[in-house]
Amino acid sequence: MDMRLELVPLLSTDVDRSKAFYTDQVGFHLDHDVEPGNGMRVVQLTPPGSACSVVFGVGISAQDSAPVQGLHLVVDDVDAVRNELVAKGVEVSEVSDMGGILYAYFSDPDGNSWALQQLHVAQ
Repeated sequence: MDMRLELVPLLSTDVDRSKAFYTDQVGFHLDHDVEPGNGMRVVQLTPPGSACSVVFGVGISAQDSAPVQGLHLVVDDVDAVRNELVAKGVEVSEVSDMGGILYAYFSDPDGNSWALQQLHVAQ
């Protein structure tokens, strides 16, 4: 039996701000931004190279929902990705070594938190 995680809903209190953060600063690909009716708006984005997307919008989740915590973006070079994000204005923590696995952390404007994770550190 296959089970594929392909879509994660995120809290967004300002859809246009969230869309700009993820596309312009973090570099996610905009899959679609649609308004299917009844005041609903659906914005779906995918990180480069990922099979899993995120979605937010109007009518997606309750505005008092808690932010999603600890989403991981696995990268080949955490320093390079961190530097690119910082250059685009994203506040990213310093890189930390957790026993041979490297991490750096950031959050979006609504407090959804992300970890950049580099699994294989060159010796």
